[in-house]
Amino acid sequence: MNLIARTGLAAALAVGAVATVVAPASAAISTDHARAESGTHAVVANPKTIKTAAYNQARSILANAGSQTAAKSHPIHGKPDVPVSYGTSLLAGSRDEFRQTDKHLPAKDKKSDMSIPHYNAIHSAAKTMGIDRW
Repeated sequence: MNLIARTGLAAALAVGAVATVVAPASAAISTDHARAESGTHAVVANPKTIKTAAYNQARSILANAGSQTAAKSHPIHGKPDVPVSYGTSLLAGSRDEFRQTDKHLPAKDKKSDMSIPHYNAIHSAAKTMGIDRW
C-alpha cells in the first residue's frame, strides 16, 4: 500500500511539473495566430478621440471629393478633440454616398464599389484621422 501511495504521489508531481512547463508555452502559441493570413495587414484599434484639426481636414478632403454628407457636416471648433465616432460616422456616410453615386460605373473603374478617386479620398481622410476601421 505504501508503494502505491508513493507511486501515485510521484506521478501526480510529475504531471504537475509537466503541466506547469507546457501550459505557458501552449498558451503563447495559441494567441499568436490572430492574423496569420498572408497578404493582410495588422488591424490597429481606432483611437478613442481624434484631434479637431484632423477631423476638419478629413471633412474637407471628403467634401472636395464630392461628398455632400461631409459638406453638410459642420466644422468642429472650440474643442481640442472629439470622439472617434464623429470620424467613423463621417467616413461611413461618405463611403455609402460614394458607393451609391458610383454604382453604375464599370467594375474596372471601381475599387471597393466606388470610383478610385472616391476610394482614395476616403482612405486619405481615414489616415488623416488615424482611423483604421469604420
